[in-house]
Amino acid sequence: MVVRRCIQMLGIICSVVLTSCKTEAPVQQVAEYKVIKTAKANTSVNSTYSAAVRGTQDIDIFPQVSGIITQLNVEEGDRVKKGQVLMIIDQINYKAALKTAQANVEAAKAALATAGLTLDSKKELYANDVVSEFDLKNAENAYLSAKAQLALMEAQEQTAKNNLSYTEVKSPSDGVIGTLPYRVGSMVSAQMAKPLTTISDNKVMYAYFSMNETQLLNLTKKHGSKEEVLKSLPPVELKLNDNTVYDKKGKIESISGLIDKSTGSVTLRAAFDNSGGILYSGSSANVVLPDQIEDVIVIPSSATFEIQDKYYVYTVKDGKAASKQITVQPLNSGKEYAVLSGLGVNEEIITEGVGLLREGTPVKTKY
Repeated sequence: MVVRRCIQMLGIICSVVLTSCKTEAPVQQVAEYKVIKTAKANTSVNSTYSAAVRGTQDIDIFPQVSGIITQLNVEEGDRVKKGQVLMIIDQINYKAALKTAQANVEAAKAALATAGLTLDSKKELYANDVVSEFDLKNAENAYLSAKAQLALMEAQEQTAKNNLSYTEVKSPSDGVIGTLPYRVGSMVSAQMAKPLTTISDNKVMYAYFSMNETQLLNLTKKHGSKEEVLKSLPPVELKLNDNTVYDKKGKIESISGLIDKSTGSVTLRAAFDNSGGILYSGSSANVVLPDQIEDVIVIPSSATFEIQDKYYVYTVKDGKAASKQITVQPLNSGKEYAVLSGLGVNEEIITEGVGLLREGTPVKTKY
């Protein structure tokens, strides 16, 4: 009797357990993800080009006479004015040559005066039939020869003066002194290959950079002509070697009329004010050119993921995640992309947690 009751109780317990198992089946939880609706906007993107920085004028200074440097009036990095004497080449021989030339001029003047008196006398004697026409012609030729000799001596005097003036090496423009490889005691000559120094006019600095043919064509098509491109291009920035941005913006002033056949690129020149003297001729930097993009879809970079260098986003379709391949261009902030293809307007894309999603994952959206 007791055994029968135990069996009945056991059956009741099993029935209750089975009933409980059927009613407590697990419910699948749907995760919630933040989404945005795509829309078009205007934005800008920066293009960066390697650039070489040069002064408005970089003038190599070569000696015009030979000799030993006897005086050096400047040091490297000094700012100089046009006409300022930079150094002096030994003047002794050139001063002596000038004195000799001046003496020769005086002698030639005396010879010309004597020839003139002789000619006047011969003319008077010829008029009175005292001398022959031959004697008169000889006197005229002697006068012309003396006149030519004076002109020659005066030219030599001028050459001697020039040579003496060249011993004072002067700056041809305002600027900054470069390196000074030759010091007092160095022998220099007009035939030397290396300049005495270089004067860089650095009040305004030029940044030279290259753009490929396709980029130039795109700009020309967008604005209509090279002249219009120069008018329409926005101010540019200069990123220095320490990754800082130069505090003054520049303007692209010229585009070369020829495409380099070896590189397929064209050279552009941007001018930057350098009144503070921060920029140095010969340095390198990067020109940053902003480009305005109109009517483009902009999405946060957190909404994308990469597979084999290709970009994808997850859109929401019928309550599930659906991947889409897109092409993008990074924007200036580094946190957003401009979508060039693959997305249309008013599409819902998931902007967070995309690394946890898989194709077809059920999602609950929030804005």
